[in-house]
Amino acid sequence: MNQYLIPANSKKGQLIFNLFRTIDLVVLLIGGVLTLAFMIVLPGDQLWVLVIKLLPICVCALLVMPLANYHNVMVFVREMIAFYYREMNMQNRYRWKGWCAANVYGGERKK
Repeated sequence: MNQYLIPANSKKGQLIFNLFRTIDLVVLLIGGVLTLAFMIVLPGDQLWVLVIKLLPICVCALLVMPLANYHNVMVFVREMIAFYYREMNMQNRYRWKGWCAANVYGGERKK
């Protein structure tokens, strides 16, 4: 009988630096390039100009930040949009029953 133990973090070994997918690094790189371009192009040293200059890298870093039960914030946002899109277009209708509710949507009731 062959039984293999798979470590809990075996999927992380397939990631770059055990944290990033290729698309995550591309998003982070685009944010860094945009921030660098804004630093060069936009003149001024007021606070609001600095916020505009740093906005691309901050947004991209937020998107690739790890999140519990999901890979990162970008995956969570994608899953949330897909869920609500299916819900609004009546492709999937999720009905919450609870642990003690009777099945009022049809079907046979176990006795």
